[in-house]
Amino acid sequence: MSKNLLTVIAVAVLAMSGAGCTATDQAANANGQAMTTTRTAADGSEITTTTDANGVKTETRVFRDNPRVSRVVVTTTRDGRRTVRAYSPSGEDKEVNDVGDALEVSGEKIADAARWTADKAVDVGDKTVEVGKTVGEKTAEGAKTVGEKTAEGAKTVGEATASGAKTVGKKTAEGAKKTGKAVKDALTP
Repeated sequence: MSKNLLTVIAVAVLAMSGAGCTATDQAANANGQAMTTTRTAADGSEITTTTDANGVKTETRVFRDNPRVSRVVVTTTRDGRRTVRAYSPSGEDKEVNDVGDALEVSGEKIADAARWTADKAVDVGDKTVEVGKTVGEKTAEGAKTVGEKTAEGAKTVGEATASGAKTVGKKTAEGAKKTGKAVKDALTP
């Protein structure tokens, strides 16, 4: 029998047995070829699944417009060991094992599990602007208060100076009167 006929028979037997793979997957794997399928997730990301001849399944989810994560790759070996690797838009990659089903959760959850903080930097920037504004407002209020206190102080100093000058003037006048009287007394026989 030819190899193709054996493949068709194997596919038919497996299909009747209710195996989880599609006939196309089984035929491809029976021939030692990798099988690839693509689907779109609920959030619009695209998931490509490839199963190689050794039974290693690689599922790659590509995010289109996520600023924190560009893709996640889930690799499952024949014996069921699974690894999840996330990739940032800049190309940094990290293994993330505490994210749940990486093919279903949000890109934000994957980025959080990878501890990528691009959004946090934006938040910090916004906070810095708010703090800067607050500091500026406080500085303006402080300058206004200092200005008011300086004006009050100048007014008080001015009043005290005028009062002191008045007192000095009175004392000078009294001294001059006394001196004039003493001169007059001295000159009058």
